[in-house]
Amino acid sequence: MHLDDRDRRILTLLQQDSRISNSDLAEAVGMSASALWRRVRALEDAGVIERYGAVVNTTEMGLTFEAIVHVHLTRHDPDRIVEFIRAIDTCPEVQDCYATTGQADYHLRVLCRDLAAYNVFLEGFLFRLPAVASAQTNVVLRTIKRNRPVAV
Repeated sequence: MHLDDRDRRILTLLQQDSRISNSDLAEAVGMSASALWRRVRALEDAGVIERYGAVVNTTEMGLTFEAIVHVHLTRHDPDRIVEFIRAIDTCPEVQDCYATTGQADYHLRVLCRDLAAYNVFLEGFLFRLPAVASAQTNVVLRTIKRNRPVAV
């Protein structure tokens, strides 16, 4: 989908506040409310807008332990990889998962209540997956940047 300046403005404003009303968004972009609604709908239908959501303060939710986990697989058996990905996808502690190049096969961002809960995640979940050979944990000391709008 080709994005014009109005599309880019719409996307910027929606990333700043996904709860902005249709009429306020239309006014900010300089369109009628009905034309804006059609434009937003087209962005959704094209997959440019995947979903809407809220950014939650994890500390206020009691999730004070965060780690980046570098996972090494036993071997790259396709069935085991599919099983690993399905398990990771259903695990609420895993916030993000990336398959990357380099030493580790996967990198996970994991959020838990505390160190004890993280240990339960490791021993009760991650190390029980047949594809996992080992994992290295880097504890997050401080978050510098997260959940920033995509430059459009």
